[in-house]
Amino acid sequence: MNLQSRLISAFLMMGLLVLVVAGVGWNGNSRLSDHISTLGNNSLPSVMGLWKINEGQTQVQSSERALLNTLLGQEKRQAELSRIKEAGQQIDEGFQQYTSAPRTAPEQVLYKQFLQDWANWQQDHEEFLRLYQEFARLGIVDPPSRMAELVSQRKQNSREMTTAKAADALLDKISNFAANEERASFETSTEGVISLIKYNEEYGEAAQKAAERDVAQTNFWVILGMVLGPITAIVLGIFLSTAIAKPLDKAISGIINMIVSSSTEIAATVEQQEHVASEQAALVNQTSSTMEELKTSSRTAAEQAGVAAASAQQALSLSEGGTHAVKLTLKGMATLQEKVGAIASSIMRLSDQANQIRSISGTVSDLGSKTNMLALNAAVEAVRAGEHGKGFAVVAAEIRKLADESQKSADKINGLVKDIQVAINSTVIVTEEGTKTVTQGVKIAQKTANAFKGVAIAIDQVVINNQQIALSAGQQAVAIQQVVSAMNVINAGSQQTASGITQTKVGTQKLNEAAHNLKSLGVR
Repeated sequence: MNLQSRLISAFLMMGLLVLVVAGVGWNGNSRLSDHISTLGNNSLPSVMGLWKINEGQTQVQSSERALLNTLLGQEKRQAELSRIKEAGQQIDEGFQQYTSAPRTAPEQVLYKQFLQDWANWQQDHEEFLRLYQEFARLGIVDPPSRMAELVSQRKQNSREMTTAKAADALLDKISNFAANEERASFETSTEGVISLIKYNEEYGEAAQKAAERDVAQTNFWVILGMVLGPITAIVLGIFLSTAIAKPLDKAISGIINMIVSSSTEIAATVEQQEHVASEQAALVNQTSSTMEELKTSSRTAAEQAGVAAASAQQALSLSEGGTHAVKLTLKGMATLQEKVGAIASSIMRLSDQANQIRSISGTVSDLGSKTNMLALNAAVEAVRAGEHGKGFAVVAAEIRKLADESQKSADKINGLVKDIQVAINSTVIVTEEGTKTVTQGVKIAQKTANAFKGVAIAIDQVVINNQQIALSAGQQAVAIQQVVSAMNVINAGSQQTASGITQTKVGTQKLNEAAHNLKSLGVR
C-alpha cells in the first residue's frame, strides 16, 4: 500500500469516527426534541385545557349555589348569571385547547367516559337553569319573608300569598335538585377531569424520564467517541510517521504548521464555547432554583386559599342557619301579631257588652226609682182611703221594698261594670303595648335578617374569590412543574455540553502538543 492510500485510509477512518459521533449526537438531539415536543404540544396544553374546564365548571356550580340564596339582590343575581355565561365560554375554550392536542389510546378511553359524565352534568345544569327561570318569572325572590309580610298584613288568602307559596315550593325543589342529582353528576364529571389531568401528568413524567435516558445514552456514546478519537489519531500518527520518508519532511512540516495553527484556533474557539456553556449552565441552574421556589410558593398559596375557602364556606353555612332562624322568628312574630290582634278585638267586643250591661242596669235603676215613687204615692192614697186602703198599703210597701232592692242591685251591677270597664281599659292598653312590642320585634327581626343578608352575600363573595384563587394557584403550580421539568432537562443538557466541551478542549490541547512534538521530530 503506497503513502497516498495510507493517508486516504487514515483520514477515512477519522472521518468515519467523526461521522459516527455526529450521528449519535444528532439522534440524541432528535429524540430529546421529540420529548420536548411531547411536553410542550401534548401534556402541557392538555393539562391547561382540562384546568380551564374544571375551573369553569366550579364557577358554574358556585354561581348556582349563589342563585339559591334568597337574600341575594337582583343585581347580584344578574352578575351570577353573567358569570355562568363567562364560565361556559371558558369551558368551550378549554375543550378546544384540549381536543387540539393529540391523545393516546388509554387517554381516549378516559376521555370518552368523561364525555358521558360531562353530558349528564350538562343536562342537569340545563334543568337547573330551566327551573330557576320558572322561579324568576314568579317575581318573588324571598318567599318566606314575603309570606311573613302578607300574614302581618292579614292577606293569608290573597292571590299573592298563593304565588309566594308556589315560589317557596319551587325554591325547595330547585334546592333539592341541586343538592342531590346535580351534585352527583358534578362530582362524577369532576373526577373524570382529575383522572385526565393525572394521566397527562404521568405521561409528561414518563416523557421526562425517557428524555433523561436518551441524554445519558447520547453522553455515553459522545464520551466514547471522544476517547476513541484521540487514541485513533495517535495510532494513525505513529503509523504514518513510520511510513513517511525523509523527502516528505518539508511537506509534512507545512502540514504540521497548518495543524498547529488550526489546533490553536480550535483551542481558542473551544475555550470561548466552554466559557459560554458554563455561563449558560449557571443561568439555567439559577432559573431552575427560582422556578422551584415559585412552585413551592404557588402550592402554599393554593393550600392557604383552599383552607380560607373552607372556612368561608363554614361561615356561609352558619350565616344561612342564622338567616333561617330569623325567618322562623319573623313567622312566629307574624303569628303572635295576628293572635294579639284577635285578643284586642275580643276585648273591644267585651267592652261593648259591658257598656250594654251598664245601660240595662241604669234602666233597671231608673225603673226602681220610678217604682219606689209609685209605691210612695200608692201608700199615700191608701192612707187617705182609710180602712179600705190597708191591703193596698201593704202591697205598696212590699213593692217599695222590691224597688229599693232592685235599685241597690242595679247600683252594685253598675259598680261591677265600672270595675270591669277599668280592667278592660287596662287590658286594652296592655294589648296595644304588646302589639307595639310585637311590631318593634318584627322590625328588629327584619333588620337582623337584612344584616344576615349582607353577611351572607359578603361571605359568598369571599368563597367565590377564594375558590378562584385556589384554582388559579393550582393551575400555576402545574404549569410551573412542567417548566421546572423542562428546565431540569435543559440544565442537564447544558451541564453535559459544558463537560463535553471541556473534554474536547483537553483533547485539542493534547492534539496541539502532539503536533508540536511531531514538528520537532519531522523538521531537520
